Formats: sequence, structure tokens, C-alpha cells
Amino acid sequence: MKRKLNALTQRYAVALQKHLKLGPQASLRPALGLGRQALALGLETLDVARIHEAALATLDVCDAVDETAKWAEAFFAESIGPIEETHQAALKTNHRLGQLHKTLDRRTVDLAASNQFLKHGVSQRKTLEEALKKSSAHSEELLRESRRLEKHLQKLTHQILSAQENKHKQISRELQNEIAQTLLGINVRLLALKKEAVQNAQGLQKEIANTQRLVDKSVKSIKRFAREFGNRHES
Repeated sequence: MKRKLNALTQRYAVALQKHLKLGPQASLRPALGLGRQALALGLETLDVARIHEAALATLDVCDAVDETAKWAEAFFAESIGPIEETHQAALKTNHRLGQLHKTLDRRTVDLAASNQFLKHGVSQRKTLEEALKKSSAHSEELLRESRRLEKHLQKLTHQILSAQENKHKQISRELQNEIAQTLLGINVRLLALKKEAVQNAQGLQKEIANTQRLVDKSVKSIKRFAREFGNRHES
């Protein structure tokens, strides 16, 4: 490594001397080539600066005084170009790596959040499945209870209809008896009228009035029978 560094130092001094002799017409390509060689050896900008200072010392160039110093400065700037470009590329790479790390960190956080969300979703799905199973069992139980109540309601309806029918029959018998008794009373009054017609007129009028009341009572009984029977039948 030391031998290569010494050889590079000598080549740098020779190239710099030629560059300064040519002046403004000199090309900077030799300096660029030396910079690439320094980069290949793993040298840094400070290492090339030392080589440049050593070369200037052998040439006895007074820097910052005449045009020669400016040409020497341009030569040095060109020689360190490849190293600086590498540094800039490294900085850009580091920047991109930093951005990549940030992106990876964000994605890691997002992935953790997604995993948590998925776990929560799985838990919710299991809870929902259990709820559906319980709901299905409860629904079946409600269906059985509904059918049982439906049968019980049919039984009660039949019993009510039977009771209503029996009640209708009872009311019918009661009204028929009442009407029969009224008609019997009318018949008795008519027989009495027949006798009174023979005996006296005043008694006849009285019996006629009583008979009329019996007839009115019979008519009212018949109407009440029709009304009650109709209401019972509708209910």
C-alpha cells in the first residue's frame, strides 16, 4: 500500500508540473485520472491534499500570489472530484437509507396495527359466531313456544265457542219459556174474555186491557230475544 501511495505521489507531482507549464491550455483530464487512482486506493480528500501540498513543495509554487497558484488549485479540485462524488453519493445513499428506515419503521407500525386489527376482527368474528349459535338456539326455542301457544289458543277458542254456544242455548231456552208463559197467559185471558162477554161489558173492557198488556209484553220479549241472540252470535 505504501509503495502504491509513493508511486501515486510521484505521478501527481509530474502531472501537476506539466499542468502548470501548459498554463491555461492545460487539460484537467490527468488530474481526474489521478483522483480515480486515489479513490481506488481508498484515499480520502485529506490524503490527496497532502499529496498536493508535497507536490507544490517540490515545485516551489507560491499559492494565492500568481496565476500558477490558481491553476494548481484547479488541478487539485479536479483530482478530488471522484472522491467528492463518492462522498456525495454516499450521503445520498445514507439519506435514502434513512428514508428507507423511516418507511420501514412506518410500515412496521402499520403492520403491527394491521395485525392487531386482524386479531380484533378474528375475535369479533368468533364472538359473532357464538352469538349466532345462541341466537339460533333461542329462535328454535321461541318457535317451539309459539307453536305451543298457538295450540293452546286454538283449544281456548274452541272452549269459548262451545261456552258461547251453550250460553246461546240457555238464553234461547229462557226466552222461549218466558214467551210460552206469556202466550199461555194471553190464552187464559182470552178464555176469560169469552166468559165476560156473556156476563158484563165493564169487566170485558178490563180483560181486554190486561190482554193487550200481555201481548205488548210478549212482543217486547221477542224483540229482546232477537237482540240478545244477535249480539251473542256476533261476539
